[in-house]
Amino acid sequence: MRQGYVRRDHLPAYPKGVVMSERIDVGRSSAAPGTEQSLGSLVAGASKELSNLVRSEIELAKLELTASAKRAGIGAGLLGGAGFLALLGLIFVSFALVYGLHGLGLPLGWAFLIVGVLYLFSAGLFALVARSQLKRLRPPERTIRTVRDDVEWAKHPTVAPPSRLGTGD
Repeated sequence: MRQGYVRRDHLPAYPKGVVMSERIDVGRSSAAPGTEQSLGSLVAGASKELSNLVRSEIELAKLELTASAKRAGIGAGLLGGAGFLALLGLIFVSFALVYGLHGLGLPLGWAFLIVGVLYLFSAGLFALVARSQLKRLRPPERTIRTVRDDVEWAKHPTVAPPSRLGTGD
């Protein structure tokens, strides 16, 4: 008789009702020693254990995703604040550049025009680089293939999918 343990103690905090360590008896029955259980009771027991395992895995996933979502929200907020401050800094640096050009003897209007054209040129360059990066995108071919295989297997569970025959997947 083997006993398996499912450990769930790698997270920092557990909400009420989440089990840290759950013991699953494998191959053990609730029947008296020396008696055999019917196939139906064994299947029912396995189904109950599987249901408990799936339920506890879902609870663990909820806990992990909640913690990750909180961290992601804080990070996104801080990143937004940093972007706003960078925009303010860019505006002040732009004015400093314009007045620096004006201090060199260029009329104020021409100085603003030169700085504006410089920004438009930079924006165009960024757009060209972004366009070339986006053209290189490809669909997730391997994922599409495995999903198709899973659908085929669900339709005919006794037949191996064609793309997995003879490949080392």
